[in-house]
Amino acid sequence: MRVAVGLLHYPILDRRRNIVATNITNLDVHDIARACRVYGIERYDLIQPLEEQLMVVSRLLEHWRIGDGAEFNPMRKTALTMVHTAESLEAALKDWGGNPSLVSTHARAVDGVPAIGFRDLRAKIEGAGDEEQLFLLFGTGFGLTEEMMRSCTYLLEPIRGASKDDYRHLSVRSAVSICLDRLLGPW
Repeated sequence: MRVAVGLLHYPILDRRRNIVATNITNLDVHDIARACRVYGIERYDLIQPLEEQLMVVSRLLEHWRIGDGAEFNPMRKTALTMVHTAESLEAALKDWGGNPSLVSTHARAVDGVPAIGFRDLRAKIEGAGDEEQLFLLFGTGFGLTEEMMRSCTYLLEPIRGASKDDYRHLSVRSAVSICLDRLLGPW
């Protein structure tokens, strides 16, 4: 199965549940690309409608792909080759081509979205043919809107740790790494 990761920056909820566009962070670009490279992800899309934000990413990628950064750190260059930008989820999916299953992630369940566990999604990935596609969608801020999640094929079960109070507010970088390891790791 071909797998892609998308990091959505709009529409996103803020802490007051307002719909906002969040900023792309340098750490999310680099760290998620590196995790994607480790787990054999085909592409990593940064989804952001704001032109100024996309320009920042373009300059950053240019530095690490063909500028001084490419010579300074070839390992980072290799990881960043799969990074793409798109102004919307629809544009990212169209650019990738095909008809992928869209799986969103969130720290809570959402009515109307079929849930899928890590084990079941891993089994689907392992049993799928090379022509099948899966697009894993992660949110920034305080998560994806319910409308966005309802447009997905599945909602992946929340990551639960071992805290007694069920604390689940991970950085998106950590969440991506945990999800990729559970779904694609060699264990």
